Parts: sequence; C-alpha cells; structure tokens
Amino acid sequence: MGYTLIYSQIYPYLPYLIQGALISLQLAVLAFFGGLFFGLVLATIRTFGSSFFDKIVICYVTFFTNTPQLVQIYFLFFALPEFGIFLSPFNAVLVGMTLNASAYLCEIQRAGFISIKEEELDASKTLNFNVIQQVRYVIFPHIMRVLFPPLSNLYILMTLGTSMAAIFGVEELTGRAFNINSETFRSVEIFSITALIYIVITFIATFLLAVMGRYFFKAKMRIIQ
Repeated sequence: MGYTLIYSQIYPYLPYLIQGALISLQLAVLAFFGGLFFGLVLATIRTFGSSFFDKIVICYVTFFTNTPQLVQIYFLFFALPEFGIFLSPFNAVLVGMTLNASAYLCEIQRAGFISIKEEELDASKTLNFNVIQQVRYVIFPHIMRVLFPPLSNLYILMTLGTSMAAIFGVEELTGRAFNINSETFRSVEIFSITALIYIVITFIATFLLAVMGRYFFKAKMRIIQ
C-alpha cells in the first residue's frame, strides 16, 4: 500500500513547532550555562583544592559521566517525590541536564587550567602585570582559545539532547511533534520537518559559535565545514 506525502496538512502547525524549538533552546541554554558555572567550581576544586575534596569531585564526575542522562532525570522526576521533593517536568529535565553537563564541563575546564604554561605566567609577572591583568590578558584568552571548540560541541549535543524532555511531557520541539502526529497521523511529514528544524538550529548555532570562537578568542574552528 502506497503512502502519499501531504505536507500541506503540516504547514499550519509550523508556528507551534517553532515555539517548541524556542523552548528547546531555552532548556539547552539554561542547562549549559548552569553546567558551565558548576563545572567551573568543580574544576577549580579539582585543580587547586585539597585531595579530600578532589576525591569527592572525582566520584561526582564518575557517576554522572558513567550513567545514562535519561536515568538521572528519571530519578529526579519519579524518585524524589518519595522524599517529598516534587519537580515539574521542565525543571526535572533542566536540573538533570545541568548536573550531567557540569560533570563533563568540569573535565573540559580542568583541562584548560592545566594547559596554562608556567612560562606565560612568569612572563606576565616580568611585565609587572597584576592579578586582574594576568587573568585578562593571559589566563582568560588562553583558556577560551583552548576550551571554546569542545564547549561549542557540547552545547550542540545538549541542544539535540533536549528531545528527551518529550518523554516527561515537556512540550519542546520533539514533544510538540508527537502531539501533532497523534492528531494528523502524518508521521513521515511531521518528523521530517522536525528533523529539518533541528538541522537549521544546529547549523546556525555551529556557524555563530565558530565565528565567535575564531574572531573573538582566536580558537582553531572551521566556519564552513
């Protein structure tokens, strides 16, 4: 039995899908920057803290990088209510993605700290740079040049990973695609359009991040793949 493509039935839902895409972006941005902040704290502890706290952070990173993110969010959404802690679907996914990202971002940022050469700091001291000038002209540019490519890649992966929020009833892009499919039963059309929207989002984000990394931080990134 043949299947006839009828995209005209899906076009009226495009504004609804685009609104869902904006929710996906909101979720990705909040989780990324939340993870970036907590990851920075963890990386600082690992690099400059005592061995006791370093071991605690290692256990944290090991747990969140070696268990599925979906399982982590399931725990937050279904297990925490047993202890009287209730999270909305959006907040459960946001917290889960943030905690998971912080573990990966801890290791990424720690690598940036370690990559700073002692000779560079010594040279800045020879030029009588104060601490603020060292951070502004030596440490920050070096770290951003080293870290910007992996940070950009992780952000793209997190944007695509927001699709798992649909499992918990969050009406982001994939969740709204499910809703439309249940009404129209035009699976090929709706999910091909949804995939195209994801491609457009990631292409634009990749291009903008590459431009920013190359021209602002001198990172080695290709603008056009």
